[in-house]
Parts: sequence; structure tokens; C-alpha cells
Amino acid sequence: MTDVIPLFGTGLKGKSPTVTSQKHLNLYAQIDQQGDKTQLSFYGTPGLDLFSSANGDTPIRGWYAVGDYLYYVHRGTLYKIDNAGTRTSLGSLNTTTGSVNMSYDGSVILIVDGTNGYTFTIGSSTFAQILSANFPNGARTCGWLDGYFMVDAGGTSDSFFISTNGTTWNALDFATAESAPDGLVRVFVDHGEVLLFGGSTTEFWGNIGAQDFPFQPVKGSTQEIGLAARWSLCKFDSGVVGLMKSIQGQVVIMQFMGYQAKKISSPELDYIINNYSAFSDATGFSYILGGHPMYQINFPTAGESWLYDATTDMWTQLESGLSENRHRGELAIDWLNAVRIADYENGNIYNLAPETYTDNGTAIPREIVGKHLFDGYDRMIVDELRVDFQTGVGISSGQGSDPQAMLSYSKDNGETWSAELWADIGEIGKYQTRVVWRRLGMGRDWLFKIRVTDPVKVVITGAALRVRKAVS
Repeated sequence: MTDVIPLFGTGLKGKSPTVTSQKHLNLYAQIDQQGDKTQLSFYGTPGLDLFSSANGDTPIRGWYAVGDYLYYVHRGTLYKIDNAGTRTSLGSLNTTTGSVNMSYDGSVILIVDGTNGYTFTIGSSTFAQILSANFPNGARTCGWLDGYFMVDAGGTSDSFFISTNGTTWNALDFATAESAPDGLVRVFVDHGEVLLFGGSTTEFWGNIGAQDFPFQPVKGSTQEIGLAARWSLCKFDSGVVGLMKSIQGQVVIMQFMGYQAKKISSPELDYIINNYSAFSDATGFSYILGGHPMYQINFPTAGESWLYDATTDMWTQLESGLSENRHRGELAIDWLNAVRIADYENGNIYNLAPETYTDNGTAIPREIVGKHLFDGYDRMIVDELRVDFQTGVGISSGQGSDPQAMLSYSKDNGETWSAELWADIGEIGKYQTRVVWRRLGMGRDWLFKIRVTDPVKVVITGAALRVRKAVS
């Protein structure tokens, strides 16, 4: 008898493969509330289509979208680019490396690079370094709210400064985070409030219209949670999310919804992240994928990328190609109804493309490891495993014209794996292809790994097994 079983779940291998060895590589889950064929299916993550390669072999440092143009800093130059890919140089910075932060008041873009500040006035196309003696050179982050630009004071200071125009800065127009002397890591604006992220605390400030200084802390809102990686922070699903650190110590990924903080990293992912040699250089961005709010976090030193889906509360690992451990995306921005992605290694800009199955021409590997198949220590003979793919997805020529799925199995909790066994997914139009492996042998505890490396659409809706108990 063949039984349809929930072989694939949304878990993640962490501290022990004996507990779970589940893995999802470049796959995200969809839960069907109608429960038609299955309630849980898996889809390939989006690919990357090249939009512009005009920026050479170093990455974009930061960007901001205004109307029909995307403004970005590459090396020591501010550029704007239109949707046809035509870019224009607008001005020169005094630095050529490191992240920049940008904000906009409706007419002026403010830029800080950790050394100096700059303004670009869109109407007159005027670029200028901020020369005010009171500007806190060393500012790394900025924002705009209620008629005021704001920047952190740089270094280990807990202070931030404000300005009405970005050019003139008053030495008295500053305030200091009050809850703890933990150094201001980032100034951030969300939902009409200023969020001051320190190394171990987060404060929320609102505009009360006071004459001397308009912003004051919101009483009772301070959280004893700090920002562990400055550039991991971004807006996400009606809140903000980033790599945080509590006063207890370890780092976790948390989402702030109003004044409430919710941990979204699982214990398994917490274990993985806290075993990285470094995490303060983590970067993050978010986007919407077919109604799924997605947050991607990259760990450059570890060379790994993870994707969180708020709809399913699931984490999947991301890789670009067979020889890389991380995803190519470093920055993301929604501009002219498309999600644009900046490469972490070079100056390429991509379009995030759900119907593209390569990252700039490199095939995206997909892999899923299922749950333990275990029946009270009794030995089981697996006569047949059938995985329900969307079949007939082959392309017209080249790699992917005869797409294959590769099965490996483990009988020792995922410590070692069998040789790969291949099965057809179906050439173009062969929609009735069955993806089946037979006579897999006998074992007490089975794990199954399915892998696809062809540049084709990958959809997995479930699995069926023909299993019988071995005669003792």
C-alpha cells in the first residue's frame, strides 16, 4: 500500500540532526487554507535578472528611490539611474568604501558616510558637502520626520542632532538617549516616531512640538534590547526587524511592532547564528513575494544568507549557484513597481524575478530534507518513494531541457548520505511524468533529501511512500 504522508515540514536542522535534519535551500512554503491537493507546498525562491552592470567590480554603498530615479552611491560618486538603465553622475564624496545612509525630505536627499555629510537638491540638481561646523562628522545613519533631518553623532556617543534643511546645523539642536550609555548604533524613523537603537537598549521618541527641542522619549516604551548589526535593520511587515541583542547576551532576530518586540528566529537558527565567528557585519532587507512578507539577512563573514517568511514563520537558506554559500543580494529597494537588488560583490543591480530560475544566468540549486521516517525502532523496507513535483517544466534547450531530481537518503540521522539517484521531472510539456524511486532498502530511521540543480520551475506538493515492516 502507498501512503501519502507529510514527509516535508517547515523545520530547520540546528543543534542535533537526531532531533531534526530538515533543510530548505532556496525554497519557501505556501499554506493552502482550502486544503485542495495538499495544505503545504514548496516553491523555488525568485531569481535575479540583470538590470544594470554599469558600476564595475565594487558594490553599491547605499541608495534611495525618488519618483522615476534611483539615487545611489558607488565608490565615491552619487549617481541617478532611470528605468532604461541610463545613469548620470551627480557629485563626489570624500570616501570610496563603506556603507552610506540616505534620507529625503521631499526636495533634498541627505547622505552620510561615517566621515562627512552631503546634500543633493533634486530641483536644482545641486550636490554639496555639509560644511556647517556643528555637523557631527562621523555620522553613520540618518532619517527625516516632521520637517527635521536627524543623524547620529558618530563614534560611541548616545546623542543625535537635528536640522530643518540638512545644510545648517545648530550645536544646541541635539538630544541624548537616556536609558543607558550603550552608544547609539542607529537612528531610524518608523510610523511617525524616532527609534534610537543602542547596543543594549532601544528608545522610542515622538515629536511633542517643544520649542527648544521637538522630540522627547515616549514614556514606558524603552526596550532592553539593542541592535547587534547596524545594517541588518529595515522596515518589515508593518514594523521593523533586525539582528538584536538582549541584556542576557546572545543575538536573535527580532521584529518590533509598535513598542512590542517579537523574536522571529527559531532556537535552531539562534544556535547557528551564535556559532558564527562574527555577526556585527550582518545586512538585511525585505520585500513582498506574492503576498508573503520576506526578510533576508546576510552574514558576510560566515558567507551565509537566510530568508524569513512571515506568512509561514519559516526560515530557508539562500545560495546563488553551486559554488557559493550566500545569496548575491545585499540591498533591496522597491522602485517603479519592481524589487531591485544590489550585488554584495560587484556593482550589478538586478530585478527580483519570481519566474526566473537563475541568478544572473547561474542555475539556482534547490534542496529539501524531510522529516525523520521512524516507527518505534522497527526496521522498515522502503519499496517506493514518489515525490509530487509540478512536472513538464523543462526548457526548450540546454541545461534544464531534461530536468532531473536527485534523491539521497540517510539511515543514520543525516550523518552520512547515499549516492544520488536521479529521476526525470519531465521535459517541456510532459505533464504526466511521475517522479519515483524504487527498492531503496531497509532501515530503522530514514531521511530523504531531494535536490534539483537545473534552471527550471520547482514546485513540490508532497510525497507518497510504499513501506512495509521487515520480518524480524
